[in-house]
Amino acid sequence: MSLLVELAGNKAKARAAGKELSVAQLENLIAGFTNALEKAKEEEAAREAEQALKSARAEEIANLIAKSGLTMEEVALLTTPKAGATKGKTVEPKYRLVVDGQTHEWTGRGRTPKVFQEYFDAGNSRESVEIK
Repeated sequence: MSLLVELAGNKAKARAAGKELSVAQLENLIAGFTNALEKAKEEEAAREAEQALKSARAEEIANLIAKSGLTMEEVALLTTPKAGATKGKTVEPKYRLVVDGQTHEWTGRGRTPKVFQEYFDAGNSRESVEIK
């Protein structure tokens, strides 16, 4: 790729490199570059059209905000999610176990807490500590 960049920046080097190719090879190379140029122009036109559309939409939104009497800062402040609003819901405990006067609760998710594992290893069932 660096060779192409070098040849594109220096006509003399491009001419010298072209002397090593046959007419058919040069015509094939020119056709390939023509196709690449057309595709690049199409992509650039599409980017410019998309940018123009975004600019028009942004201007429309700015006009709506101006008509509403709000400032951009007020809109940003009012539309920002509140702290904690993005957190997931807390899960109610599914199991409760009282050991030595201490109450232990577990949702049943994740790794089994030691106190529950010891209770289950002693031959007790999960149903016996399930909160109903």
